[in-house]
Amino acid sequence: MLASHEVLTPRPSWADRWLAWRDRWLASRRFQHLAAGFPLTRGIARRRARALFDLVAGFVYSQVLLACVRLRLFDLLSHGPLDLKTLAQRLALTEDAAATLLAAAESLGLVQRRRGGRYGLGALGATMVGNTAVAAMVEHHAALYQDLHDPVALLKRPGGGALAGYWPYAEAAAPSQLDDTRVATYSALMSASQPLVADEIFGAYPIARHRCLLDVGGGDGTFLAAAAAHAPALRLKLFDLPAVAARAHARFASAGLSERASTIGGSFLTDALPTGADLATLIRVVHDHDDARAATLLRAVHQALVPGGTLLLAEPMAGTRGAEPMGDAYFGFYLLAMGRGRPRTEAELTAMLRTAGFVSVRALPTRMPLQTRLLQAQAAPA
Repeated sequence: MLASHEVLTPRPSWADRWLAWRDRWLASRRFQHLAAGFPLTRGIARRRARALFDLVAGFVYSQVLLACVRLRLFDLLSHGPLDLKTLAQRLALTEDAAATLLAAAESLGLVQRRRGGRYGLGALGATMVGNTAVAAMVEHHAALYQDLHDPVALLKRPGGGALAGYWPYAEAAAPSQLDDTRVATYSALMSASQPLVADEIFGAYPIARHRCLLDVGGGDGTFLAAAAAHAPALRLKLFDLPAVAARAHARFASAGLSERASTIGGSFLTDALPTGADLATLIRVVHDHDDARAATLLRAVHQALVPGGTLLLAEPMAGTRGAEPMGDAYFGFYLLAMGRGRPRTEAELTAMLRTAGFVSVRALPTRMPLQTRLLQAQAAPA
């Protein structure tokens, strides 16, 4: 009979024993030396060494990209290759500093050396030209790095860090009381990055089959403005905090959408959502909230939809095959710094949707799952 302090240890499985053996060998300096020299394993050893070094140097890589964005290097090169002297002058750098930046950017695929000592856009740099969404995120990371300079402290400190102030609704006791000055910065960031998500949604689901779309947490109306162009007959409703909804109202008025689009200000924690829509969208909203608030939000959306109506839930998800670092590492720590919410898997979100009353939950394929994944759920019929 076991004493009260004794704990049964499960007998190691064959897989456990194999993984333990593998770990011992990979940690062995002798094995590492042999693998690096043996022709059949040399390539694997070098790739793993490179992958490990990329983790060590990742912050430097991101700062090289930030320097390129802030100096508008990609915009300069979009008009054609330039030589070092010309680039140094236009970047307001010494030639030595410009050469350092260009060598770093070239190694990362951002620029490419051309004939005659000139530099042009690299494969990755070309995708940055006019890409305001990614450029805005690159700039925004300066705030995130304030919290990540000591990741252990961040893990031990409840309630997030400096980034929580950037997203004030995450920590506000009464988010509906936030004024325009508190919501302007994050609303602009969401607006800049919204077109990328909108394209994924429109490519995966035919929104034009519906008559009325309710965008919950719709920000300044960028997504609904795009939806209006994509589905000219669709009526539009937006629900967000009062100060944010006011920004959307102004956008709709300037875009000539006032007859089709209405805005409602409030908090889903205390206010009922507008009813009557047969399609609702939650775009990068659910992962901002803890489980209790997310459950409240999903129930509110289910109650607002007409019987049998459709919900589209779009956000990066944990456990996405081929994009695990984005969903698990990046958003895991980002939301930790934000102070609320967490990335969830497709299975977790599906379970939450069903608990909220939705039926027939299914994933819709998107072209860039690293960026956005999409779940479709039907409200229970009458």
